[in-house]
Amino acid sequence: MRHIRVIFETAGPDTAEIVMAALMNIGFEGFEEEAGQLLGYVVEDIYDKTLVDEIAAQHSLAYTTNIIEAQNWNAQWESNFQPVIIDGFCTIRAAFHTLDVETPYQVLITPKMSFGTGHHATTQLMLMQMRDIDFTNKKVLDFGTGTGILAIMAEQLGASSVFAIDTDEWSYENAKENVIQNNCKHICVDQSTLSDDGEQYDIILANINRHILLGNMPLLYKKTVCGGKIIMSGLMHADESVVVDAAQNEGFKLFNVQKLGDWLLLAFDKKDSYNSFTLFVL
Repeated sequence: MRHIRVIFETAGPDTAEIVMAALMNIGFEGFEEEAGQLLGYVVEDIYDKTLVDEIAAQHSLAYTTNIIEAQNWNAQWESNFQPVIIDGFCTIRAAFHTLDVETPYQVLITPKMSFGTGHHATTQLMLMQMRDIDFTNKKVLDFGTGTGILAIMAEQLGASSVFAIDTDEWSYENAKENVIQNNCKHICVDQSTLSDDGEQYDIILANINRHILLGNMPLLYKKTVCGGKIIMSGLMHADESVVVDAAQNEGFKLFNVQKLGDWLLLAFDKKDSYNSFTLFVL
């Protein structure tokens, strides 16, 4: 599978973050930032030049493109991949890294073309929020699993079962490989999207994007057990009000907001609808 690399001449990190979010909404899967440039990667079959032109014009950016063969990408990605350490909690590293891990948890990943190596702010926001949630014996859904980092961390934190889904073939294959590499026993990885199959979860992890979250909000509410939690990221500051309103309209209750750079995490409870009533027995 070949990918298109789009190289934008950016005005600075703030512009790069905004453009990155827009590109994620049209299927871009990976990004690199260099001095004055943002490099975005998208599967050749879904590359839409018209949409990229619109994003570039909106921010007055020049760009060029080239084709990246899969094997060349993987070699380059591995050579540039650096460990990610969230102090006092976890380390995300590749098997070829040689370092003394001093955090309580570590996740080994084979960095390929799927999104989510731990470097992006949204992944770090998700991990930091997960640190403060009790996963013991919980049933978890990882919606848009990418490399499987969040699913693997959920099992390490004590989840009894994790269903990790992604529509992207690269993500599906990479997540399966990473689950095996981390000796996980309670994770099922599936190449699929969210479905109304009657299953409910104690915790839903949704590090994806505003468009998909809004489009699936009613189903996400339905799939969360009463008393359960959903953690949403892949969002920017400007997304906060519209996503909070959509979630609260379904019945979710906001309990935490975290920000890192231009990126945002929203954490919600699904309260038991009977909590507000008193039951009288005659």
